[in-house]
Amino acid sequence: MDKMDNVMIKAATLSEALPYIQRFNNKKIVVKYGGSAMLDAKLQESVIKDIALLKLVGMKPIIVHGGGKEITKWIGKTGMETNFVNGLRVTDADTMEIVEMVLNKVNKGLVQKLQKLGVKAAGISGKDGATMMVTKKIVKGGDLGFVGNVESINPDLINTLIEQDFIPVIAPIGMDDKFNSYNINADDAACAIATALKAEKLVFLTDIEGVYTDIEDKNSLISILTLDEADKLIEDGIVGGGMIPKLNNCIEAVRKGVSRVHIIDGRKEHCLLLEFFTNKGIGTAIIANEGTYDNEQ
Repeated sequence: MDKMDNVMIKAATLSEALPYIQRFNNKKIVVKYGGSAMLDAKLQESVIKDIALLKLVGMKPIIVHGGGKEITKWIGKTGMETNFVNGLRVTDADTMEIVEMVLNKVNKGLVQKLQKLGVKAAGISGKDGATMMVTKKIVKGGDLGFVGNVESINPDLINTLIEQDFIPVIAPIGMDDKFNSYNINADDAACAIATALKAEKLVFLTDIEGVYTDIEDKNSLISILTLDEADKLIEDGIVGGGMIPKLNNCIEAVRKGVSRVHIIDGRKEHCLLLEFFTNKGIGTAIIANEGTYDNEQ
C-alpha cells in the first residue's frame, strides 16, 4: 500500500465520521469510565484523547469515573481490610475517608490529562452543589456503612460547567440529608446523571466486548438490544453476574429518556471513536425499540 492509498483511507474514514459529528453536535454524552481502561496507561491516554476529540468536534461529554481497584490498593496500604457484602464494598467511616481521598486523586488526574490536551475540564464530586443526594443502601447479609443509593440529581452545577465550555469530571460521592458522605456505585451514578441531563448517549466502558447470549461464544455478541429483549435476557437467566446490574442500569436510563445506552470494551484502543464515528460501531447498544438506532451494525 503506497502513501496515497493511506491518505485515501484516512479521507474515507473522516468522511464516514461526518454524519455522526453532525448528529451528535451540541449533544450531551455521558461516559462512565472505569475498569482496565483506567489502570493501563496506554488505554487511559487513548480514552482521554477520544473524549477530548468528542469535545473539540462539538459534543458535550461528561465523565463519571470509578476507582475501585485504586481504592482497594490504598486500603491495603493503610493495613485495613477490604470487606464485601453481596459484591458491594463495606464502607465504614475510616474507609469512607480513604474512598474520598482516592477518588479525588483519580478525579484531578483525569482533569490534568484533559487540560494537557487543550480542553477545559473541571473535577467535582456529587457533593459539590448538592449534585447527588443519596439514601443509605440496605442489603441482606450485613450493613454496608456509607454506601448510598442515588435519591436525586441536581444538574445545575454540571450544566453550568458545560455552558462555560468545561468537561465535567464527576466522582461518585454523594451526601444524605444529614450531609454525611456516601460512596456510590459509579454505574448507578452515571445512569442517574445521564437521566437527569437527558443525555443523547450513555456509554459504559467495561472489560468485556458487550452482551452475549453465550459468554463462552464470542460470536454470540448482541449488537442491538431493545428494552423488551434486554428484559427477556435477564428474566430467562441468559445474562448473569455483574452484567445484570449493568444491564438494568441501561434499561432504566433508556426508559427515563436517554436515547441510546452502549456497553463497549474499554480495553480496545480508541473504543469511543469506533463507537461514535463508524457505521459498524462496537459493543452492544440498548435502545427503546426497533428503528431508533441509526448505525448499521
